[in-house]
Amino acid sequence: MRRLGVIVALGALLGMFTGVLTASPALAGRGPQWQPPGGPPFTLSASYCGFKLRVAFPVNHEYTKVLHHADGSTTFLFTGAVTASYTNLQTGKTITVPENGPGKATIGADGSITEVHTGRSGFILSPADAQRFGLPTVFVEAGKLAFSVTAPPRVITSLSLDGHVLVDVCAALT
Repeated sequence: MRRLGVIVALGALLGMFTGVLTASPALAGRGPQWQPPGGPPFTLSASYCGFKLRVAFPVNHEYTKVLHHADGSTTFLFTGAVTASYTNLQTGKTITVPENGPGKATIGADGSITEVHTGRSGFILSPADAQRFGLPTVFVEAGKLAFSVTAPPRVITSLSLDGHVLVDVCAALT
């Protein structure tokens, strides 16, 4: 997905995704350590929303900085402007949402993941995890979202949202 955080989360939850990130003025002039955005569109199965959901990024000016640590862990810092487009492939209905807010993901030497997003970010949870944490499967949130995931087989051990759900994507596209 857009940034690595979402890709990491996607791998961790089969989807994350999700965050996000808006550049602060201090980061507007990114240097050579900041990598350009990536992440092609992808489709989620109907198990998430009851219909296949296409996720694309018509605006992706997000940048990532990778920091390698002596203990074998790696930290990814995310910043920049991202707009996500969500399409119900059954009806063709689409919503487009800005998802801006910096993020930070740390992958431990053992493969565990800790990630924190602030501002607005998109997030994807498996139906079981959505039920467990009382959140929608696909949503855009505002505030601070933090989660931790074990090393493979990738189980979410904690997830907290100090903010609120802005858009329940599946409900908005039904």
